[in-house]
Amino acid sequence: MIVPIGSVERSSDDRGSFRSTYLCLASAAGALGGLLFGYDWVVIGGAKPFYERYFHLDSPSLEGWAMSCALIGCLLGAMTSGGLSNRFGRKRLLTLAALTFAVSSLGTGLALHFDAFVAWRIMGGYAIGLASGISPMYIAEISPARLRGRLVSLNQVAIVFGILLAQIVNWLIARPVAPGSSAQQILQSWNGQWGWRWMFGITAIPSVLFLLASLVVPESPRWLAAKGRREDALGVLERLGGRAYADHVLEDFAAVSEAQPERPVLEALRAPGMGKVLMLGIALAVLQQWCGINVIFNYAQEIFAAAGYQVSDILFNIVVTGAVNVIFTFVAFFMIDRFGRRFLLLTGLTGLVLIYSLLGVLYRVHLQGKPMLVLVLAAIACYAVSLAPATWVVISEIFPNRIRSSGVSIAVTALWSACFLLTYTFPLLNAALGPAGTFWTYAAVCLTGVLFLSRRLPETKGKTLEEIETDARIRNA
Repeated sequence: MIVPIGSVERSSDDRGSFRSTYLCLASAAGALGGLLFGYDWVVIGGAKPFYERYFHLDSPSLEGWAMSCALIGCLLGAMTSGGLSNRFGRKRLLTLAALTFAVSSLGTGLALHFDAFVAWRIMGGYAIGLASGISPMYIAEISPARLRGRLVSLNQVAIVFGILLAQIVNWLIARPVAPGSSAQQILQSWNGQWGWRWMFGITAIPSVLFLLASLVVPESPRWLAAKGRREDALGVLERLGGRAYADHVLEDFAAVSEAQPERPVLEALRAPGMGKVLMLGIALAVLQQWCGINVIFNYAQEIFAAAGYQVSDILFNIVVTGAVNVIFTFVAFFMIDRFGRRFLLLTGLTGLVLIYSLLGVLYRVHLQGKPMLVLVLAAIACYAVSLAPATWVVISEIFPNRIRSSGVSIAVTALWSACFLLTYTFPLLNAALGPAGTFWTYAAVCLTGVLFLSRRLPETKGKTLEEIETDARIRNA
């Protein structure tokens, strides 16, 4: 039985602001991977009209390949992140991700041929795949239990700001395009020759900041302890929370490790009860992608236009969608350690079920305008306050210490696989079922998620990673 350490954490955390500052800075440095994840994922949208003219992409298949090729890299990054971080440590993988972001962004911006452009985009996707798994896991492993939800949510805050930053940078870089401009005129313009290159290349600036930050942050103390480097782990934990906190965490880590003998990763993944934990991580990752939020973003411009808001795509994204996304991501940031992961996920998913059902009805009866606009913003808010941040938090904390990197890697691989499938199946689903049927389908997906999580998702708020591991072992025995 593991003794709770909440009281030790509180006394040691409160001993000085320096330790709190050190913890927040280390977490923020790890979250820079999330910022680059969001930025690199979205920046291609603003560059699309210009690089397509430059590379003479004149078929839907080539246009689709240019937009989606990074997903291949995402899958590769997610698949390899577990083994690499288990062998070399979380800190070195953060450095690798930062370096890959920097090199790939410069390579994409300097690409002279489409094949080179695709190769660099796949490399950038690899960095996204690495960062999407390593950043939240690293933050979880350095955070005290009472702050872990909020600190891991920094990763989602960073993703949202990365998206917003990419939209703003694209808007600032692109020069106005005259209405009715031909493809040849766009090709010969500054945007067609240089603008899109700067949109990609400027990613190197935050990438270098991430690289420098990754060189000075501490290694994960739990990875150090798992590798037998107890003194190194003790030093990191002491800097994060004081000597009493450090001793207590390592005592719990040792107790859990002794109760679960060391074994090869594949054998550990097949251990009794691990199937349920893996299923939970995979289901949550897939649900985050298949919850229907992409439907909202596909229909958002049409819905806003029907409501009478005639604004450009860029201003719409920045002022409306971006603002709601940022505001409610911060709401989740302050709520997740107070109300818990389970409450946020179930409440947000229930809200999406109701919203999608109503949107389907409105589409079926051809009633658009402000009611639909309100529902769209409500859906974005529900997603931003629940599935968007809580998925990363839960995935980073439900797996046992010895196989956390492999478990997170499997879950994040499932997430990117689900994203890949959604990208290609959504047009088919929409064509077959229409808008109303599509919204009702995703309402059914979210309802399935509510039923599954209500039965399988334990509350992890306020528990150490070792307590979560012990509880799971008892529950699945």
